[in-house]
Amino acid sequence: MTIVLIAAFLYLLATALLVRALTADRSPPPRTWLLPAVTATVLHGGYHLMVAMQTAGGPDMHFFAALSLVGLGMSALTALVGARGRMAALGVVVFPMAAILLLAYHGYGHEPSKLLGWRLATHAWLALLAYATLSIAALLAIMLWLQERALRRRDFRPWLRALPPLADLETLLFRTIAVGFSLLTLTLVTGVLFVDDLLAQKLVHKTVLSVLSWIVFGTLLIGRRRYGWRGSKAVHWTLSAMALLLLAFFGSQFVIELVLGHA
Repeated sequence: MTIVLIAAFLYLLATALLVRALTADRSPPPRTWLLPAVTATVLHGGYHLMVAMQTAGGPDMHFFAALSLVGLGMSALTALVGARGRMAALGVVVFPMAAILLLAYHGYGHEPSKLLGWRLATHAWLALLAYATLSIAALLAIMLWLQERALRRRDFRPWLRALPPLADLETLLFRTIAVGFSLLTLTLVTGVLFVDDLLAQKLVHKTVLSVLSWIVFGTLLIGRRRYGWRGSKAVHWTLSAMALLLLAFFGSQFVIELVLGHA
C-alpha cells in the first residue's frame, strides 16, 4: 500500500507543479513537475512488477489491472513527450488519471491469471501499448478542439499559452495516431496468428470492434494524406475510433468480469 500511496501523491504533486509551470509567464516553462512525474511512473511500474512476482500465473491482465497499465503507459508517454516540448499540458489530465487507476487497481485486488506463452503475452502487451498511445491521441484531439474553439470565439485564455501552435498540435496528433495505428495493426496481426479462437464467444465483440476502430483510424490517416483532412473532421474521426477501441476491450471486459463475474 505504501508504494501505491507514494506514487499517487507524486502524480498529484506533478500535476500541481505542472499547472503552476504552465501558468507561469516564462518561456520555456519550468520543468519542476518532471522529477515527481517520472518517479511516480517508475513506482507505478514497480508496483505492477511486484504484484506479478508475488501472484501465481502470468501477469495480471484483468479489468482494473489493464486500466492501470494503460494509465502507466500514458504517464510514461506524457513524461517523455512533455519533457521535450510544450505538450506537458497533457499531464494535467493524464497524471491524476494514472493515480486514480492505480488506486482502483490496488483497491480492487489482484487476481491470478493464466500463464501466457510469449505469443499471447506479446499480443497482450502490444494491445495495451496501442490503447495507451491512441488514448494520448484522443486527448490531443480534445486539446485541438478546445484550442480551435477558443480561437474561433477569440476567447484568449491564459491556458492557450501552454499549448503549441495549432499546426504543431495537429501534426503531433497525426504522428501519434500513426504510431498507435501501427501498434494496433500489430495487435490485430498477432491476434490472428497467436490466438487459437479469435471469434470465440468472449472475443467476438472485442475483435469486431477493434477491427472497426482500425478501419476508422486507417481511413482518417488516408484522408489526411490524400485530402488534407484536419480540424474538427480529424477530431471527430479520432474520438469515434477511440470510442470503438475502448468498447472493444474495456467495455467487453467490464461486462465479462464485473457484471457476469467471469475471468
